[in-house]
Amino acid sequence: MLQQMRGLAKYIWVLVAFVFVGGFLLYETSGLMGRTPVTTTTPVAVVNGHDILYSQFQARVQNEVQSEQQRSGQTLSQDDTRRIENSVFDQMVSDVLLQDEYRRRGIVVTDDEVREFARYAPPSWITGAPELQTEGRFDPDKYARLLASPQARQGGLLVSLENYYRTEIPREKLFDQIGSGVYVSDSELWRAWRDQHDSAQVSYVSFVPTPDPAAAKAISDADLHAYFDQHKSEFQGPGRAVLSVVTIPRTVTAADSAAARAKVVALREEIVKGAKFEDVAKRESADTVSGRNGGDLGKGGKGRFVPDFEKAAYALGKGELSQPVLTPFGYHLIKVDEKKGDTLSLRHILVRIQASDSSTTRIDKEADVLSRSAGSSDQGKKLDTAAQKLGLKISRAQAFEGQPATMDGKPIPSASAWAFGGAKPGETSELFDDENGYYLVRLDSLHEGGEPKFENVKEEIRGRVAASRQLDKLLPDAQKLASAAATSTLEAAAQQAGKKVEQTPMFSRSSIVPGLGQFNEAVGAAFALPTGAVSAPVKTNDGVYVLRVDKRVLADSAAWVAQKPAQKATRLQQLRQQKIQMFLQDMRKAAKVDDRRKKINAATRRADV
Repeated sequence: MLQQMRGLAKYIWVLVAFVFVGGFLLYETSGLMGRTPVTTTTPVAVVNGHDILYSQFQARVQNEVQSEQQRSGQTLSQDDTRRIENSVFDQMVSDVLLQDEYRRRGIVVTDDEVREFARYAPPSWITGAPELQTEGRFDPDKYARLLASPQARQGGLLVSLENYYRTEIPREKLFDQIGSGVYVSDSELWRAWRDQHDSAQVSYVSFVPTPDPAAAKAISDADLHAYFDQHKSEFQGPGRAVLSVVTIPRTVTAADSAAARAKVVALREEIVKGAKFEDVAKRESADTVSGRNGGDLGKGGKGRFVPDFEKAAYALGKGELSQPVLTPFGYHLIKVDEKKGDTLSLRHILVRIQASDSSTTRIDKEADVLSRSAGSSDQGKKLDTAAQKLGLKISRAQAFEGQPATMDGKPIPSASAWAFGGAKPGETSELFDDENGYYLVRLDSLHEGGEPKFENVKEEIRGRVAASRQLDKLLPDAQKLASAAATSTLEAAAQQAGKKVEQTPMFSRSSIVPGLGQFNEAVGAAFALPTGAVSAPVKTNDGVYVLRVDKRVLADSAAWVAQKPAQKATRLQQLRQQKIQMFLQDMRKAAKVDDRRKKINAATRRADV
């Protein structure tokens, strides 16, 4: 029992250590000693009159960052950290709003409830503890003995459980209240079943618009404004930033590739001579996550790995060691532990192809010059001057708030988080880097998310209005063809109009239909028309269609009755979850949230300059 308790206690003490270290680092570096505008009483947000302290927010962020770094085995980029910050912030805001809701509804938690839940509803971090397993399954008797032991109190387990349940029990009570009263009728279930199992096949003639730039340019601002006013909510989205980026790539040569291959050959020879694969992987593999586990990549079927790796792995027999295998990640050694059909259990060692020391030194010096010349500056022209002096190209990139910035399909690390973290147009960032190179970024323009401005979406509106007008111009020709088809056939009318008749495969209401699209008016018409009837012109966002239903197969009602209980249970659960999600969304929309993160970040950055 003592061994079991120690096994659980180590996790608790690690958590306590993280909190302490995170808090100490926060105190030393975040301005709590008066070096920046941030103090111990600075709120990062005010939610319905309740302060969320910046110090508490940062402590939780630090804990999550450290946990994520431990799981990934890598240092996180600013984009990763910003994702964690946003998640922690949203959770802390929700916690405040939920506490208000508990008080409003009179939801409380008694000591007896905590004890009952602790005995009979242990959390996943308890049920998954190796010390509480018997033959691979959670053992309730071991857990009961642990709860009754003195070590449970002394090691902090009981306190951890109490804190957990005093958060989870009121949440569960609230969600039970919100989700109660959900009802689903047989007619709704039958309609849903039909949506999935009714099928149709149609023949159609399409009228697709041809872009007319001159006509689009001639659309008046008054018409564009009118469209904008009617569809404003459709243009709401995340913030958008335009960036200038200078990149110093880490280039590798043929000699670098040869050196990596020579190293992996030497590691293979070491294993062949008797070294344990697992020990070499722990010591040498550049894949630090699997490397910590002796190179273990787990068990699974095909489709898990890039083609070159997978081809080499499936060519091996059980216990066999591969020759060096080249993939976009570098050179690998692969060993198959177990092989049953398409299921493999295997390990690997990764040796990355990296620039030589001399090349790395040159690149580092160049990056240092770039950083000293233009980094962390509010004088944007310094970036142009430094790039010209070093012979480096300035590229343009776009970033959306909450998403990594990309350039030529490749991510630019930390750039988006920096741009939306309080930077002002004209500022340049600190030097960012990843395994592909160094990056210095200038913020050229910034459009905040949320309520859109007409000027920012004017050209998108112009495209929509122009496309709609082009479709309207096609309607007379489509109507003429539909009228002709009504007195002859669709094929004859199409031939007379110089158009082609296409035919779809069988499809349901939710299918992506080749030529027609998905969830649009044309797909709906296929299930509304009688078989053999020709439709009037049907306008969608992409074209105008005249169609005929060739075949329709109705859903099997007997099959529906047989599965109805399971369908009903699933649907009720879905409706409960939807009702809860709608409640939480409405609660957040109605809340008064003063988010001060960007102001604090900007003030802190100015104080550090």
